[in-house]
Amino acid sequence: MATLSLSVSPALMFLRCVVRPAPGSIALQRFSPFLSTRTSFHSSARHHALLSQKLTDVGEGTTEAQIIQWYVQEGARVEEWGNLCEVQTDKASVDISSRHTGVVKKLHFEADATVKVGQALLDIEVEGDAQDIDLEKEEVKDGPALMESERVEDEDEPTEEWMGLDGGAEDKIDMSFLEKDKAAPPSQLLQPESKYTSLATPAVRGLLREHKIAIEDIRGTGKDGRVLKEDVQNFIAERAAPPVGQAQTATRPQPSLDVEQTETPQRLTPIQSKMFQTMTASLSIPHFLYSDTVNVTRLAALRKSLNETGTSPKLSFLPFAIKAVSLALYKYPILNAKLDITSNPQKPQLLMRSMHNIGIAMDTPGGLVVPVIKNVGARSIYSIAEEISRFAELGQRGRLSTADFSGGTITISNIGSIGGDVVSPIIVDGQLAIMGMGKVKAVPVFAKDGVAVEKAEMMGVCWSADHRVVDGATMARAAKVVQVLLEEPLKMMLEMS
Repeated sequence: MATLSLSVSPALMFLRCVVRPAPGSIALQRFSPFLSTRTSFHSSARHHALLSQKLTDVGEGTTEAQIIQWYVQEGARVEEWGNLCEVQTDKASVDISSRHTGVVKKLHFEADATVKVGQALLDIEVEGDAQDIDLEKEEVKDGPALMESERVEDEDEPTEEWMGLDGGAEDKIDMSFLEKDKAAPPSQLLQPESKYTSLATPAVRGLLREHKIAIEDIRGTGKDGRVLKEDVQNFIAERAAPPVGQAQTATRPQPSLDVEQTETPQRLTPIQSKMFQTMTASLSIPHFLYSDTVNVTRLAALRKSLNETGTSPKLSFLPFAIKAVSLALYKYPILNAKLDITSNPQKPQLLMRSMHNIGIAMDTPGGLVVPVIKNVGARSIYSIAEEISRFAELGQRGRLSTADFSGGTITISNIGSIGGDVVSPIIVDGQLAIMGMGKVKAVPVFAKDGVAVEKAEMMGVCWSADHRVVDGATMARAAKVVQVLLEEPLKMMLEMS
């Protein structure tokens, strides 16, 4: 008869079951598959893979971007989705985030460098095997995997002592292996403090390079410490100013007849590069110009009255013009269409678009940008004004997103906000018309009786249209609708109801 004696608690039965056979019997060893006189314990080795994170297409058709600033430096530890750098595309400023948690091993470009889509931005050492990485998204550097921890050598365990039935003692399991010194865990990679670069747009950085000024020497007054153009100009003026008590001298260099002409190369900024491409494509569009003047006296009075109520944001003439154009597009939808000459070059066709996504040309420290107000037909004038205000704030900080520039169907350029009466706007490729607004001026005009002269607020309005599909009469009639709505704002209210 076989006798089974266990001195192991149930919590440890998964480690080992020791069977005590009686003399002449067979040991029952079916309780545990781990029964052995020798057992080896190992800690798994951890591998590191070195990856290159590339610049991907961060917008519609983006081919390159300029690095504005790095948020990390070599040796810094980054977390997945943590920001790596800020880049300026031809349309917007974008933060590039990390796809992995790891340590930055190498930055391939300095700040202000222009990077092509597909080029590696930096190398990150991440924990894991190379086969676990999505090779379509990351480039795994060649070379052996890095071993971070050593394997724990096999340890000899004492063999179980088999005692006779008469021994009077219970079988005991030597658990000393649980108290063996474990291999110390690998030290955590410490993240060195990363110097936070001052913020500035490419245009400001170009000004800094021109005057050989380090951006760290200037205290930015913009949001989040961004260095503005005015900050640079003030710094230059203070640097050129003479010490107190000294006579003021001219800061402009004295002209000389013996000086030779010099030409210093300067690459285009991403926004200027996009403007070059867009305007070059626009040359293939046969433009025609239509201009007229609009009497906005009543609209000016209405705008003033609304602004005096303390509403926010303050209303300019632009949101009224945007809404008037949208209302005109319902009557002349061809101006909102797109000319498709790529599907079948032999048979061009119009793509009629249902939504009025109106772009507004906007001057920013980084250059000319054209954010798009989506679905203007469904917006109130206040909603349009709020979008303009949002664009203006983000544009000054260079934080407009690529989504803010997509989907435009027609464009308005308000050159009058800066100055000028007449503008000949250039059509954006993919659109059929663009409107330009001049400066609102107080001028004398004849009253309805044709005798009396009275003061009026007049604004010049100019249109450019694609003469391949839009004729002059259609453009003039659509412009007349916009003119009437701006001159009689109550009619605009009725049209909106």
